[in-house]
Order: sequence, then structure tokens, then C-alpha cells
Amino acid sequence: MCGIFAYLNYCVPRERRYVLEVLLNGLRRLEYRGYDSSGIALDADLPPTGSAAAYAGPPPIVFRQEGKIENLVRSVYSEVDEKGVNLGATFTVHAGIAHTRWATHGVPAPKNSHPQSSGAGDEFLVVHNGIITNYEVLKETLIRHGFTFESDTDTEVIPKLAKFVFDKARDGEGDMTFSQVVMEVMRQLEGAYALIFKSPHYPNELIACKRGSTLILGVNEVSGQNNGKSFNNAKSLTANGNPREFFFSSDLCAIVEHTKNYLAIEDSEIIHIKDGSVSILKFDREKEKPASVQRALSVLEMEVEQIKKGSYDHFMQKEIHEQPHSLTTTMRGRLKNSGVILGGLKEHLKTIRRSRRVIFIGCGTSYNAALAARPLVEELTGIPVTMEVASDLLDRQGPIYREDTAVFVSQSGETADTLLALEYAAANGALCVGVTNTVGSTLSRRTHCGIHINAGCEIGVASTKAYTSQIVVMAMMALAIGSDQLSSQARRESIITGLSSLPSHASEVLKLDSEMKELASSLVDSESLLVFGRGFNYATALEGALKVKEVALMHSEGMLAGEMKHGPLALVDENLPIIVIATRDTCFSKQKSVIQQLLSRKGRLIVMCSEGDISAVGPSGSCRTIQVPEVADCLQPVINIIPLQLLAYHLTVLRGFDVDQPRNLAKSVTTQ
Repeated sequence: MCGIFAYLNYCVPRERRYVLEVLLNGLRRLEYRGYDSSGIALDADLPPTGSAAAYAGPPPIVFRQEGKIENLVRSVYSEVDEKGVNLGATFTVHAGIAHTRWATHGVPAPKNSHPQSSGAGDEFLVVHNGIITNYEVLKETLIRHGFTFESDTDTEVIPKLAKFVFDKARDGEGDMTFSQVVMEVMRQLEGAYALIFKSPHYPNELIACKRGSTLILGVNEVSGQNNGKSFNNAKSLTANGNPREFFFSSDLCAIVEHTKNYLAIEDSEIIHIKDGSVSILKFDREKEKPASVQRALSVLEMEVEQIKKGSYDHFMQKEIHEQPHSLTTTMRGRLKNSGVILGGLKEHLKTIRRSRRVIFIGCGTSYNAALAARPLVEELTGIPVTMEVASDLLDRQGPIYREDTAVFVSQSGETADTLLALEYAAANGALCVGVTNTVGSTLSRRTHCGIHINAGCEIGVASTKAYTSQIVVMAMMALAIGSDQLSSQARRESIITGLSSLPSHASEVLKLDSEMKELASSLVDSESLLVFGRGFNYATALEGALKVKEVALMHSEGMLAGEMKHGPLALVDENLPIIVIATRDTCFSKQKSVIQQLLSRKGRLIVMCSEGDISAVGPSGSCRTIQVPEVADCLQPVINIIPLQLLAYHLTVLRGFDVDQPRNLAKSVTTQ
């Protein structure tokens, strides 16, 4: 759950100051992936001519710092002054690497920050996203060979292993290329990783490789003649003499401001940048020599504005208010002639319809989105639907059969538990369907078929617009699967009509912003919050409570209203705020009963109801209300969650916490 970034300019004169800012800005774009420590590595100046040189190239300068990226920025510029580093020095070729960390092995501290080093002299430097599962065995072996370890990380074994391989080859008077060194290192590693290597033994070269974790290569031709189309062939990755800039990144959002030409690196690929050319090798543990691979670059469909806050104070605020637009883009081109067209599922619809059951698998917000869609999938398809938290499915090794359809839901498409559950389901023969927001993600590549939610780049750690788009996509999936059933045609047509008007209703409910801010001010000193929902809106209760928990750092619980009398009722008093979701659907009368029971016990109620229903949900003045537009019952969760997202946002601001980077969390959970 870390962010890695690298920049190499070839035949493009760049000052060291420029390189430094590119690296630091890349980390800023990736900070949502982890923000407890960070670091960068640049090249120092070449030693004077005639002096003894330990390396083929200039020695590296490494900066590491605990805390957020701005701590690193201040530290770097302070150290630059102390060390007398010339930021105005110009390089026609230069390779720099950077990393922002979410701690898994070792507390946040400079010694545990990346780049991790091979030891004195920094002969090999590595930035790493993922976990090396056999690092303890490797560490013991390297210690026996005289290596000493300074950090508590699993990563440190990697650069030390690279030095061990390099020294062994040099002692045998044999030369090794950088890619050969990295390949031998990969042969020893177990676990999930994305790695970038830098070494003064191989100046002006970078090597990246991956297994499981996302890594992107971006290429920018500086000549100004590139129109994007020239990159649709493999030759564009070979040396052509043109000035170029190369970028490695954990996420597309960090390269979009530099180039739109990118390559999603596949598992077991080794990407070697040297002399303006990109070599791609396919590593196979069983083979001594890797195969050479030809790949074509893709053109990124993302604008720079998507990764900027614009007029908003925080990304979460921006993304909440973007939902009318994100819902529109999610549905664009998919609602036609009173039907739904999902190109990613078209070839597999018959197989899904014959399934014994559909299994929704996800974590956190993605699980809640699937839970919101489950009743509609069951209703329109007649297929039983079960819900699985990915980590629990793996822990239980729950039964999955060839007749099952497993639907994996993940905003990033890189969630470790979800990907491991995917591997498990595929091994058991199930049809695997992916629902993700990230084109080129591991989930989208490994599933048999799937749907991109097209919600746009989401940077705030707490997911908002991706959640509502996930619900809409899964509702459209239910419509597509059930389109062969005449008995539900009228119901399907009414839902499709409701989908078309959903963005306008989302715009309407966003007008509650000031009302939610006022409500937040009344709850800011509360220690706990309960949210009751049922039916389609049980998921809304869970997700609303999760948002408050994630960013406002307030204890909150989403509960099934039908379970209220089986324990939670004991918590009710005049001080505990309770939100009851009671919009119009088949559960409305039951929720009215819940409200009455809570009022009779002097509960401090906040009732979310459909517009005009204030008198129907309780006696006048007995509770505070939030009125929302009424839409089709299966789409009501999309509308109902927005006020709760706004409430969580304003609570966080009023309580003085970091909205976009909440404590101990990160956006993409790429470790178990």
C-alpha cells in the first residue's frame, strides 16, 4: 500500500532542481497510497577527472524522512543547503527514484523509509510496493554472508541481495547486465511486489519489475511531434534518437500531467530503460534466460483537471460533488432503447444466467456497494446471491464451484485480499467477473470479463463517487442478466427510467450541503453514532457509518434495523445520536415502527425520509429529519448515501482531522 515513482530524462537537458520537483510532485500525487514516511534518490555530481571512482557513474544522494511528503520536501531543501548540492547542475540523462510509504514492517522512521539501500555507498537502491513473504529466510542467509541490516523492513533484503549477486559475478570475473542482476534477485523473492532499481554501477539506467502490485510506465517524446498515434506500435519503445522522458508510477494519476502514453506492466515482466530505449523481458523462474517481449503503449483517457482540487478545499469534498457527473459517465453509452448494453459482459451473459449462484466478493466500501445491489440481482435474475468479505472467504476456504459466478468488486482493482480470492475462485473453476474503476488494473486483467465503472480518478482515501458508480454498474448488470425474463420487463423499464434521471436527483440532494454542515456541528462532540437501515438501505447504513468512522474518527456503527431489539436497543438514550433511514420502499412501514420504538425510549433521532414524508415518519418536532428525493427503491441507496458522505466530511473538518488522508489508512490496500 505504498506509492513508487521514478523519472529518467534522456537527451533532455534538465536541472537537478527540475528532477527533484518532478519526483516530489509524483509523490504528492501518490500520497493517498501511504503517507507515514517517504524518500527519494538522485545522482550526485561526477567525481573530478582523474580521481579514483568507486562506480561507473556518479554516487547517489538519498533523502529519507518520517511523516508526510511536505516533511520530506522541507528536509530535502534543508539538507541540500547543508551538503552544498548544486540544484542548478544540468543533466542530459538522469535517473531518480521516489517512494511514499504505508508502514507494514517497521514503524515510520527514516531508517525504514525507502529507497532501501544495499549498504555503505548505496551501490543498489530499491523502492518497493508490496510484501516479501520469505524475507526472514533471505535475511538470515545474507547475514551469514556478512551483510548487516539497519532497518526493520522486508524490503532491505532486496538491494542487499542485488549487491550479493553483483559481487559474486564480479568476483568470478564475469560481467552482468543490470537486468541479469534483477532477474537473479527475482528468482529468490516470494510474495507480491512492484520494484524499481537504481545503481551507480549502471548509471542512467532504471529497472522495474512486478508481481501482483500495479506498476505503470509512461513515455513522453519531447520532440513535440507525437500526436499519440505514433505510440500504437512496439517500435516506439525502442531507441529512435528522439529526446524522451520516462516515468514509472504506481498509479496513472501521477503521470497524466507529463504524458498520456503509458504501458501497464504485466506480472513477471522486467522493464529496462537504457540509452533511450525500453527493453521488456518476461521472467520465468524455471528458465535461465528470459524471453524478449514486444508491447505497445496505450493512450490514457484522463485529464489533468481530474487530479486537482480546483475550487474545493479537499479531494473528498470535490469527489462528493462530482457524483452527478460521475454517474453520468458511468451510464454513458450503456442505456439504449429501453435496455442495457454492457460490452464487457456480452459474451458471458448466457453462462451467468445458468449459474447456480452469484457470489459478490469485496472489502470495505466495495463490499457495501455489492450488498446494496444484491436484492436487485436476486429479484431480476432469480439467481441466489451470496456475499463474501474477501479475507473471510480465504480464511474459511469457503466452497466455490464451477457452476458459480464470482463477481469481484474493487475500486482500485489492486486490493490484495480481493485478488487472492479471485485466484482462489478461478482455481475452483468459477466464472470470474470484475467490477473496477481502474483500467489496466490487475483485477481487470485477471477476470474472465467485467465492467469498468468509469467514475474518474478518485484521490480521497474515503471512497465516495466510486461507491455510487459501483451500485449503478451492478444495477445495470442485474438488468442485463435478467433481460431475458418477460415477467420483469415493466420493472426493468421503470428502473432504466430511474437510472436516466439519477444524476439530476444527485444534484438536487447535494443542495443539502449546508444542512449537513449544521447537523455535523450538533454532533461534533458526540462519541458515537448509530445508523439503522434495512432492505436496500442496510448497505447505506453500513457505508454511512464507515465514512464517519474512516475520516471523522468517531465510533459509528451501521446496523440492520430488524436486529435492533436483539441487543442494540440497550444503547438507546437521550444522548446517543441515531440516524434511521426510512425512505419509501417495501420496508417503510417497518422502519416507522422502529422510529416509534426509539422515540418511546427517548432516542435522539435523525430520520432520513423521502421528500414530503416528515409527518409520516413521526410526530411533529419529535426528531430531526433529512429529506431526500424519492427514486426507484433499488436506486435509493445512491441518493441516500450522499447526505451521509457530506455529514462525514463536515464532521471531519469540524473535528480538525485530515479529510483526504485519515489516520492509519491508505487508498489502495495492496497487502493482506
